[in-house]
Amino acid sequence: MHVTEQRVIEEHEWIHGRAERITGIINEVREDLGSVFDTSVDPVTEPQYRTAVDSVFADGDLGLNVATLVMLLRDLDVVEDYPGFVIDELLGRELAGMIAGQQPLRMLGEATFHYTDSQVHEGEDAGADDLDSALAAGFQTRLPGWNWTAGPSRFTVE
Repeated sequence: MHVTEQRVIEEHEWIHGRAERITGIINEVREDLGSVFDTSVDPVTEPQYRTAVDSVFADGDLGLNVATLVMLLRDLDVVEDYPGFVIDELLGRELAGMIAGQQPLRMLGEATFHYTDSQVHEGEDAGADDLDSALAAGFQTRLPGWNWTAGPSRFTVE
């Protein structure tokens, strides 16, 4: 694998192009989790998703790492899949956490990845569903819409 500035740009564009698919997954997950946690969660629009993608790639180091994980998952396949289950889960969880942001959002993104991955089944390659799940989990965590993230934390010490 050879990662260049141009390849990072191409991955940014590819992730941008997934807006309809990923926002669909995000909104299904938000509806499910909102029901489980007895709260309403705002849906995510495609423009919000694209702005968040741009924000991730505006940080060059983060963009490079996200692009590289996306490249790995896009190309990952394992004969009979099961032996690859661990690596695609590891890469997907890491990608979701990286996109979600700093703690505690990172941990929430990783946890949401596992839930999302259990709901998404698409593509023949081992990494395909993990990639979509990771993008959805990471961006749904990064984007506003959860009541508890709407204002400052009540635990802030001044």
